[in-house]
Amino acid sequence: MLMKLRWFSRAEDRLDAWVTRQYQERVLDGRAAPVGACPDEAFLESVAQQSKQIALSDPRVDHAANCPVCMRRLLELRSQHQSRRRRLVFTSAVGCCLLIVAAFAVVSWQGTNKPHPVDNMAAIPETIDLSNAGTLRGLPSNSAEPGPLQSVSLPAALVRVKIILPRFSRLGQYTVAVTRDQTVNDPLAQGNATSIGSDDREEVSVDLDLRKSKPGKYFLSTTHEQDQASYYYPLQIE
Repeated sequence: MLMKLRWFSRAEDRLDAWVTRQYQERVLDGRAAPVGACPDEAFLESVAQQSKQIALSDPRVDHAANCPVCMRRLLELRSQHQSRRRRLVFTSAVGCCLLIVAAFAVVSWQGTNKPHPVDNMAAIPETIDLSNAGTLRGLPSNSAEPGPLQSVSLPAALVRVKIILPRFSRLGQYTVAVTRDQTVNDPLAQGNATSIGSDDREEVSVDLDLRKSKPGKYFLSTTHEQDQASYYYPLQIE
């Protein structure tokens, strides 16, 4: 039953289109008899756009429907109107597609750049007191300063280390690193921070990621921004 209704609907549409074409051809050939003067361009534009403000009882409608000049202009205006609508629909569709692509790109970027849950874990607080520690002076001087060396230890984890620097250390920016030997080449972990405190007690706090470090003996180094060498302290990673 539904198929039959659809067939009759399409047949009626084809019939209406055929009748419309036949009538338009009759008017364009001059076989109709228009009454009155031709309406202005604004009126024809409204008719072409099928404006609801135009009443079918308006005598100008009857004239335009029977005048070859008005009919040609109506067909032109209607074609232009349909072209503008198609362009508008196409532009809107393209805009929607671009928005969808942009939204997908943002979601994908957020997904790929979402931090790993391990990276969000809280750093373990550790304090290292080097206020009375002896040090090994690193390159380039390669000279050892006398005094006992204090061995310090840190866990193989993400740690936030507060280092109490040796007495009378200078204020300023420090680089703190964990190294395999007495060089700053290829450090296992490294952080930068500005010291705080007074002349007899300077502190610096940095985050060091030691999660990939194997247990063993290493060195903890501190380097002032104006220094040409680093100070090394024996370090045990547990």
